[in-house]
Formats: sequence, structure tokens, C-alpha cells
Amino acid sequence: MEDGLKLFWNRYFKLDWKFGLFLLLLLCIPRFALVLKANETGNYSLIGIIMLISAIIPFVFLNKLGRKQIGIVKTNKLNALIFALIAGLVFSYVLYLIGNCLYGNTYENWYEYIGKSYNIPDKISGQEKKIMFAIMAITGMTFSPIAEELFFRGIVHNSFANSLGDKKASIIDSLAFSLTHISHFGLVFINNNWDFYLIPTLIWVLSMFLVSLLFFQMKRITGSIWGAALCHSGFNLGMIYCVFYLM
Repeated sequence: MEDGLKLFWNRYFKLDWKFGLFLLLLLCIPRFALVLKANETGNYSLIGIIMLISAIIPFVFLNKLGRKQIGIVKTNKLNALIFALIAGLVFSYVLYLIGNCLYGNTYENWYEYIGKSYNIPDKISGQEKKIMFAIMAITGMTFSPIAEELFFRGIVHNSFANSLGDKKASIIDSLAFSLTHISHFGLVFINNNWDFYLIPTLIWVLSMFLVSLLFFQMKRITGSIWGAALCHSGFNLGMIYCVFYLM
């Protein structure tokens, strides 16, 4: 029986938890290291390559059936898609409120630290800021949501789900997603020194875990991976708006 993998890969893999673990190790470890390096150097170009690889992995390994199984299908549930976008926006704003309430405009605030990588000039006109925001918003709503959802809520989730079921698989892919994001905030590079903020990192990781579960639920209720991607896009849009206009 066809299991979703292309015929060539059937010689080496099965679409099970071992394959899911293989993919996580293959991509998440180098991604973690590259993001840390980018935070140190300010050069994020290689992160784009990682996102591209994340996006194409399902198309490299999966046949048409496999791509359908991970949710690469059309959906006509417009109301659910709109709800997914709004849910992502709301989550990002709540996370802003928590960070602002607990840590203010310090680098212990996850949005403050992540916003540092945007390199927003101190002296920037309103029009220039709008243009910069639009560019960041468009890229933030497309590249990482599509790539990460195809990877985490797509092929990785389905691999674990085939062995362990959807519930346990969603916990595993959410845990992997949240731990990977410690490289974005947690291990921080400030004033040419590395530091680690224990409590803020725990809050950030828990938040990334919960939002990952939200992405999966949006995939489930829309019947498509694009529901998860749209929710992810809403989250990124909210975060970028907070960084540009509320911090």
C-alpha cells in the first residue's frame, strides 16, 4: 500500500516517527546554530536558505498522496480561514501584553530582542517606517509561515502521527518548534556577549508551544495546511506591528 513517500525514498525510509525524528535533526540543529550566528553577525541571509529547504522538503520526499495527507489541499472554509488569521493576530498581541507588562522595553522582553534584528533606524520618517513595515510584514507573512507549517505541521507531524496518533504528534512537533525558537530568543547576544534569560525563555518557549498547538488546530478546522499557515501569518503580522509601533 502506498504510504505517501516517493518510490525512491521507500527504499530507505518509512513515513513513521523515525523519519520524523530524522527530519527534525536534519533541519533543526543547523537552523538553531545558524540563527545564533545570525544574531551575532547581523547577517540573516542563510536563514532564508533554511526556510526554503523547509518548504521544499515535503515536495522532495512525498508523492501526491503524501502531500494530500499532510494537508496540501484547497479549502473552501472561508470563515475558518478568517478566524485562523484573527486567532494568530490575537495571540501575538496577548504575547506582547505579557512581555510589556513583565519586562517593559528591556531585552528580557522577547519582542524587544527580536525587534533588534529588524534594524529599524532611530531616526526614520513616518513614510519610511510604513514602507519598511510593509516589506517586513509581507516577508514575515509568507516565507516563514509557509515553510515552517509545511515542515512542522506538515511532513514532521504526519510522520509522527502515523506511529503515535495526531494528539501525541501535535505535542512533539509543537515541542520541536518551541525549542528551536530558543535561538530566536532565550540565548541572546547583547553588547558582544552571550546571555541566557531563564524565566523569560521559559515563558517564550511555553508561548511558542501553545501557538504551535493553535496552528495545528487551525489546520484541523480548515482541513488544510493553509489554515495553519494563515494563522502563523497572522501571528507574525501582529508581532511585526508590535515591534514597529508599540515597542
